[in-house]
Amino acid sequence: MKKLFLLLLTTFCLISCTSDDETLTDYIGTWSGTYEGTEKGLWKFVVASDGKVTGTMYNENSNVNYNISGNLDRSGQLTAELVIPADGEFSGTLNLEKKGNGNWRNDSPTPSKSGSWTGTKDKTK
Repeated sequence: MKKLFLLLLTTFCLISCTSDDETLTDYIGTWSGTYEGTEKGLWKFVVASDGKVTGTMYNENSNVNYNISGNLDRSGQLTAELVIPADGEFSGTLNLEKKGNGNWRNDSPTPSKSGSWTGTKDKTK
């Protein structure tokens, strides 16, 4: 019985010490790409060590920059807002293969505009 208990305890410790959760370290850095839909253009943002995301989305049609501000969780889920002069969202997923995709929406100025985005993590020098 004592051996069985030690075996179970050891197994439990090994399982609990092993983590397959991603960390933010895999996502930290500059990401960039394109977006399309009712508008099109380029976007670029930086993921900080605390998961904070800041960047811009450049509209090729109107020559306007929208600010991207949000957060990324450890699984790569991006939740951000488009702010000043926009009122919308920029959300999606970044993956460990250094690729990302998602959707965007901008409600200001009306009518509402939306579409999808794709991109990659920039290579460090």
